[in-house]
Amino acid sequence: QVQLKESGGGLVQPGGSLTLSCEVAGFIFSMTDMAWYRQAPGKERELVASISSGAELNYADSVQGRFIISRFNDKNTVTLQMNSLKPEDTGVYYCNALPRGWSQAYWGQGTQVTVTS
Repeated sequence: QVQLKESGGGLVQPGGSLTLSCEVAGFIFSMTDMAWYRQAPGKERELVASISSGAELNYADSVQGRFIISRFNDKNTVTLQMNSLKPEDTGVYYCNALPRGWSQAYWGQGTQVTVTS
């Protein structure tokens, strides 16, 4: 059974930091491309950062230099370290998994991040 369990969201002041975690089960994590998306109220879901099974990285321009995505294959976990947070980073953050060779991607339930003073 495929499961993606996110944690680490919360309320933070501008300039602060948060780290999100996503623990996965049900597929071979080391052969899975992972990503974080976010959705702000009234907006479409957008890609924040991704890390391939080969550890290739990709970041949205809006978070480049502030966010770091990492994967820990021994723990079936992907993290998103978010620094210098801005109010526009507010939204629901979703973990996404695309196992190599599978036709379907999977989503976590989402975790709320709110940046406000």
